[in-house]
Order: sequence, then C-alpha cells, then structure tokens
Amino acid sequence: MSFFLPKLSCKKDIDDAIKSVAEKVLVLRFGRDEDSVCLQLDEILSKTAHDLSNMASIYLVDVDTTPVYTRYFDISFIPSTVFFFNGQHMKVDYGSPDHTKFVGSFKTKQDFMDLIEVIYRGAMRGKLIVQSPIDPRNIPKYDLLYHDI
Repeated sequence: MSFFLPKLSCKKDIDDAIKSVAEKVLVLRFGRDEDSVCLQLDEILSKTAHDLSNMASIYLVDVDTTPVYTRYFDISFIPSTVFFFNGQHMKVDYGSPDHTKFVGSFKTKQDFMDLIEVIYRGAMRGKLIVQSPIDPRNIPKYDLLYHDI
C-alpha cells in the first residue's frame, strides 16, 4: 500500500514539507517499506489519506535514507509517526513516556482519523500538545531506554 502515499527521500525533502504544508497536519511515517508492521500502518494511512485531505498531508520517510531526522526524533522503533502543524512539532500525550511520536501501528482507521482531528483542532487553537483520543488498550506499549555516554 505504500506506493499510494508520497515518499520523502532526503533531508531537504523533509525540510521542504515541514516548511510548506500550511494549515494542515503534516504526518511523517518513519519506517521501512519492507517491514510488515510498516505495511500494516501504510495501509491505514493510505485508506484515510483521501478522507483526511482537508486536515492532513501524509508522507512516508525511510529511516535508512534520512539518518539525520532518524537520530533527531530518536526513531528507535519502527514504524514511528511524527506530527507537525505549520512547521511546529505537535506533541500528543498517549499515556506513554514519549509524547513526540506515535510508535507502532494504529489498530484501526478510526483511531488514526480521531487522532488527526484532535491534533488539527488543538493546533488551530494554538496548542502544542494535545491529549490522545485513542483508547489506551489500542496504544502499543514499549519502554524507552536511555543510555548516558
């Protein structure tokens, strides 16, 4: 399904998307095209892209071709989905330790659509962090590992 969604293949493409997508939620899915969980998420994203076209622009980013952003957003698990609005990184409280990205695949199309709507409405009100509308049982569980160097 990932061939239905546009891909950003370098840092410049991602920078341009972040700067140019205005008055919409920019959705960046970091992952790999051949990963089964990424393919599951891509199917959800592609099925909702048309319905959300007034509120969101969805792009796929390969973690191997954009190491700068992969490190910047600390993409340790794939897929990871990052959200922006008017060039501003949007954070979401999922009840997990990390508010900067959604890790894993959404369980249903409706979960993703609800999340985009909440981010969009919150961003239009000037909020930089919103509360997740997704049922906590549908949010993948993981632990953050911090290594002090």
